[in-house]
Amino acid sequence: MSDATEANGTTGAAEVAGPGRDAGSDAGGRQVRVVLVDDHRMFRTGVQAEIGQTERTGVEVVGEAADVDQAVTVITATRPEVVLLDVHLPGGGGVEVLRRSASLMADPERPVRFLALSVSDAAEDVIGVIRGGARGYVTKTITGSDLIDSIFRVQEGDAVFSPRLAGFVLDAFASTDAPPVDEDMDRLTQREREVLRLIARGYAYKEIAKQLFISVKTVESHVSAVLRKLQLSNRHELTRWATARRLV
Repeated sequence: MSDATEANGTTGAAEVAGPGRDAGSDAGGRQVRVVLVDDHRMFRTGVQAEIGQTERTGVEVVGEAADVDQAVTVITATRPEVVLLDVHLPGGGGVEVLRRSASLMADPERPVRFLALSVSDAAEDVIGVIRGGARGYVTKTITGSDLIDSIFRVQEGDAVFSPRLAGFVLDAFASTDAPPVDEDMDRLTQREREVLRLIARGYAYKEIAKQLFISVKTVESHVSAVLRKLQLSNRHELTRWATARRLV
């Protein structure tokens, strides 16, 4: 279901909306302008339906993007208060979006703040985007109401994390040692790492396909690639390999 070349599903360009209107009473007088950045159109549509009813939630989705270049374009054009940012994106990932948006984040008058929203709960992903300037990191298991609350907290300058992810950040910034380089992991693409972790956690191929918005056949291809690159024979060896590296 990835649509890295189509941010709005029809024109191939990032979708941009105009300035927002006043929120209704159901939103408690709060309002925030948000851009959604995720390479899965179905997921963006679901988030839009969940949080984008402005009169009820106070959240106005003013733009969407499906890859790094589109994200930078739409964020620069709309200047939202908060960007919901997927970690794994075509064109360099969420970290690249953050790098190219550094001046917007540093604007003292109208700072653009980033909240990572990802299926991944891996320590290296969390630490990477936080080092890049994101104000928080939540996983896609979050409820709609909690996501709305997290968006407003980030708008106000708070740091927001899903349970247990904050520990990764505290540990990373408390340590002065650089993390060791794992040459085996470096051989894998971001998507292969996602599939690896889910396989190691005991997910069936169909469950992985549903969670990552890809086909079962694509999952099978990723698993074959992981096994080949890591020189493993089956998913049991893969699970032991991942457990030894604390990836599960």
